[in-house]
Amino acid sequence: MEPILNGDVRCPVHLYSGEEAIAAGVCADLTKKDYVFSTHRSHGHYLAKGGDMAELMAEIYGKEIGCSRGRGGSMHLIAPEKGMMGSAPIVAGTISLAVGAALASYIRKEKRVTVSFFGDGAAGEGVLYESLNFAALRKLPIIFICENNLYSTHLPISECRAGNNIYETGKLFRIKSYRTDGNDVLQVYKIAKKAVELCRKGQGPVFLEFMTYRMRGHVGPDDNIQGAHTDIRPEKEIAKWQKKDPIDKFERFLIKNKIMNKEDMGKIWKQAEKEAHKTHAIAHSSPYPKKGELTKHVFKE
Repeated sequence: MEPILNGDVRCPVHLYSGEEAIAAGVCADLTKKDYVFSTHRSHGHYLAKGGDMAELMAEIYGKEIGCSRGRGGSMHLIAPEKGMMGSAPIVAGTISLAVGAALASYIRKEKRVTVSFFGDGAAGEGVLYESLNFAALRKLPIIFICENNLYSTHLPISECRAGNNIYETGKLFRIKSYRTDGNDVLQVYKIAKKAVELCRKGQGPVFLEFMTYRMRGHVGPDDNIQGAHTDIRPEKEIAKWQKKDPIDKFERFLIKNKIMNKEDMGKIWKQAEKEAHKTHAIAHSSPYPKKGELTKHVFKE
C-alpha cells in the first residue's frame, strides 16, 4: 500500500482481490478474437484476457509505457490486440458498447463472442435493460456477466434491491440466465463454457450472475486497508468470505485431488511474486508522459 499512500499513485485504484475466479474462469473459455468490455474494477479482466502485467502496473502509475499511455490510470485499461476492448469508471457505461460490438460481429458473421462484465450496482441502471432487450431481440452473441459482490460502493445490496435476484433480470427478456458460485473457478469455467457455446451457435445472448465478494474495500488508498473508516462492512462478514477466497479454494482442490502438492504451489507463489516485483520495478522507473503531449493518444489522430 505504500506507493499509494505516499502519493506515487494518483488515480483511484479498485482492486479485484477476491473475485479472481470469475475473470480467470470466463476468459479461459474465450479465444484471442473474442471481445471483453470491463468496468472500473478491471485488473482481473485485463490480465485474464492476456493483457501485459507491466503495462497494467505502468498505467496505474500513469507512466508512458502504460496500456493507455498513462492517460487513463487504473480504470481505463485496454489491450485491443488481445480482445480487451476497454474499461471505464461509469457504472454500466460499457454495457451498450459491448452490445454494439456484438451487433457488428453478428452482421459480419464472425462467430466472435462478446463478454460484458459489470457489477451488481449496474443492475440499477436503465442502460442494462435497454441492452438486454436489444440483444435478445437480435439474438446477439453476447454474454452479460454480473459480478455480484453484494455492495454498490458502500451500499449493501439489501438496501438498494427488493431481492437479491439479479440473474432473473435476464429471464424477463427470455434470455437464458444462470447464477453460480463466483469463487469456484471450476464452476465459473463450466457455466461460461456453456454460455460461449450457445453464443457461437447463434443461440445468444446469455446472462450469468456470479456471487462473490471483494477482499478489499471499494477503492484505494485507505479504503483498501482492512478496518479503515471508509470500509463499513462488518468484520465477521469479511472473515466469513475470507474462508471462501477463490485462490485458496482452488489451491485446496488441487492438493486434495493430488493434482499438485504444497511444494509445487509454493514454487508458483514465488514465481508470481517475482513477476509482480519485476513489473512494479519497471513501472516505477519508467518515465511519465511529456507535458507537451498531454492530448496525444487521447483522440484518434
